[in-house]
Amino acid sequence: MATADQVKSLIKAHIEQDDERFKTITLQIAANEARHGHDTFARELKQYAEKIGKGKKNLIRLNNNGNGMFLVTYPSERLSDLVVSSEIQERIERLLIEYRNRHKLQKYGLSNRRKILIEGRPGTGKTFTASVIAAELDLPLYTIQMDKVVTKFMGETSTKLRQIFDNISTSTGVYFFDEFDAIGADRSLDNEVGEARRILNSFLQFIEQDTSDSIIIAATNNQKLLDQALFRRFDDVLHYAMPTSDEVRRLFEIRLGTFDSSFKVSDETIRMASKLSHAEIIRVCDDAIKNSILMNTKIDNVYLLKMLKDRINAYIAKEA
Repeated sequence: MATADQVKSLIKAHIEQDDERFKTITLQIAANEARHGHDTFARELKQYAEKIGKGKKNLIRLNNNGNGMFLVTYPSERLSDLVVSSEIQERIERLLIEYRNRHKLQKYGLSNRRKILIEGRPGTGKTFTASVIAAELDLPLYTIQMDKVVTKFMGETSTKLRQIFDNISTSTGVYFFDEFDAIGADRSLDNEVGEARRILNSFLQFIEQDTSDSIIIAATNNQKLLDQALFRRFDDVLHYAMPTSDEVRRLFEIRLGTFDSSFKVSDETIRMASKLSHAEIIRVCDDAIKNSILMNTKIDNVYLLKMLKDRINAYIAKEA
């Protein structure tokens, strides 16, 4: 069933003749119905959604005008699929609770957490976290294509940032700025030129002024590159680390358990996998599943160890 907020948003989108927003909410409702097993109704809603706005010209809708700044998806991942430390999970749960109860907080003059900075090595779950938050809140995920935003022309990047924040204000969703270093680099670094400083100043101004219902998530592989002024603009900063032994075990159980419930990961496999990131471990699991299907064999620790060693040796060779 559509929530009260979704119904109100549908009516508002209809009054404002905002076809793109109307379509987005319809797809949100369809995704929610599909998760509750109402597949036929969900398919019908998606079919209706595809017809919305056809034959009409979309005005100032950045995610559909061909400029490529946004990649719009409707994730289905759940919080239970995210393997992180208990501290990180608690902070994500707090964000979700505050968002769902944001109107209650507003009655007391308080605002919910909605501007998050995630820092961590590649493959530790930053992008996946954005997908989980979008899915848990039944919101579309807008991934900002930074290579399409940052240009060499003076003033153009700031203009594009303004357009993005206009969309953040008018189309509620989770907005994910990946590789955030591209616009958030420390202004005091010697190699930063004047235009880069203007871009960062623009972002600081836009994010501080933003009071929308959207969630903004920025991700970086190295927080040391970021300007210190950024940190006080975000409601929370999450530091992602390489997986612990317990997290490695959970990754194997989640990824392989649904395919082969009898499989038990060995301690040796866990020790070997602890040298890799979450994403690399998942790739090894997927390779094991594909091999099991193609060769008609059971998944075993011998094959997993071989695949893990191959990946680790590849990194050693690259670093050498």
